[in-house]
Amino acid sequence: MASYNKVILVGNLTRDPEVKYTTGGTAVAELGLAVNRTWFDQKSNERKEETTFIDVTLWGRQAEVAGEYLTKGRSVLIEGRLQLDSWDDRETGKKRSKLKVIGEAMQMLGGRGEGGGGGGAPSGGAGRQAARSGGSASQDSAESFYDSPPRGGGSSGGGDEDVPF
Repeated sequence: MASYNKVILVGNLTRDPEVKYTTGGTAVAELGLAVNRTWFDQKSNERKEETTFIDVTLWGRQAEVAGEYLTKGRSVLIEGRLQLDSWDDRETGKKRSKLKVIGEAMQMLGGRGEGGGGGGAPSGGAGRQAARSGGSASQDSAESFYDSPPRGGGSSGGGDEDVPF
């Protein structure tokens, strides 16, 4: 049976990115993303809205760019894949799990100084961080994988640029 694991999200950051480095020197950024959905409920005759909060992990240069240029409230587009993390809760001993997104491409939306608000236009072709790479389920194996250059892409602006937009 075929399978396909791809997500595309546009939302606003719920907090400033947290950038850490693996023992191999690879940057890892953790982001919180809020994605809104609105609809009209015909039964109650009112507009409804729900917000979904999603954890996103970025690796390598994208993680560094996120840490340098993204702040709470900023609109961002993330392309990536879903990953299920499982662990045993230390306090209760129960099995826990959480679904998160591993970002494979990121695009900052809105202008340079904008704090978000959604619906902004892309900041230009060079703003797309399209370095795509595969990963593995565990961070240890992912760390050794990311010690080598990512497969594919680079920035769509053609060449390395210091400023990603």
